[in-house]
Amino acid sequence: MTSSAEHDGMLAGFLAFVLAAKRPALREGTAASGVRWTWLGDGILSLEPQGDAAQSVIASAGIHGDETAPIEILSALVADIAIGAAKLESRLLVILGNIDAMRAADRYLDDDLNRLFNGRHLSLPASREAPRAAELERAALAFLDGVTHPKWHIDMHTAIRASVFEQFALLPYTGAPLSRAMFNWLRDARLEAVLLHREKSNTFTHFTAERSGALSCTLELGKVRPFGQNDLARFAASDEALRRLIAGEGAAGAARPLRVFTVVGQIDKLSEQFELDVASDVPNFTPFPAGTVLARDGAYRYQVTHDVERIVFPNPKVKPGLRAGLMVVDTTEETFASLR
Repeated sequence: MTSSAEHDGMLAGFLAFVLAAKRPALREGTAASGVRWTWLGDGILSLEPQGDAAQSVIASAGIHGDETAPIEILSALVADIAIGAAKLESRLLVILGNIDAMRAADRYLDDDLNRLFNGRHLSLPASREAPRAAELERAALAFLDGVTHPKWHIDMHTAIRASVFEQFALLPYTGAPLSRAMFNWLRDARLEAVLLHREKSNTFTHFTAERSGALSCTLELGKVRPFGQNDLARFAASDEALRRLIAGEGAAGAARPLRVFTVVGQIDKLSEQFELDVASDVPNFTPFPAGTVLARDGAYRYQVTHDVERIVFPNPKVKPGLRAGLMVVDTTEETFASLR
């Protein structure tokens, strides 16, 4: 049987514990703060407050293994909850996503984990990411299904390239009305922009929003860097907003302006002949005027049709059949007018 000190060490150094492929001898216990914890799988940790919870929150990071800053943020959060330095009044499920890729210091091993949810992993049984996608689906459903109080999912990422808006969010499309509570939280987190999808996808946040009715968002918090080379102070606003969320506290200070963009087009890579006329150093949200041809692939062309479209996540190196970029337009005024 492991000692209390060994369990405290697991909570104090959650990231190091997971990267070392350790597992606690006991699957559950109580931290020094009185918070109850349950080890649900490799890098999957449930935390329950002492009293009744008013909401359930999933906080995930490392769905791409090289996006290290959010992983470090979540590990520090677990440590602070364990000693009472971070208040917990919500049920919390902490997930470190693609652990094998994290250990390899790579984005993924075979396939982008964030394209394998909503059952898409079933079509790629040989992929080393497929079992992990299935495991995370099961963990999220078990945590959120049957819950009647508010449900949240904050999935934290970093971007491959620079961005006109360094820190921004993406909201999945489910057909449900946009939530004022979500936008209030995004402003509390000091996000600069929000991107609204108009089609369903196979991301982790779309899975939790669609299947469990969670208020789900993907955060992009700066650029990819190796473990230990992140300036976590740059992400303090999102970290503090997440801590207020799980503590059941309201926003801190005055809300800041938030730009909203809606997807109006997608650049698809159909084959290895694909050409993207966007330089590798062009930041996310760079604008292009009407008439600009941005991509070619055989007979396929992507041409800007609105007065101005901005490109997000341009990446010609994806596998054929996957998205090589999103095109968005500003819809700030109409979005805020529609919130409920």
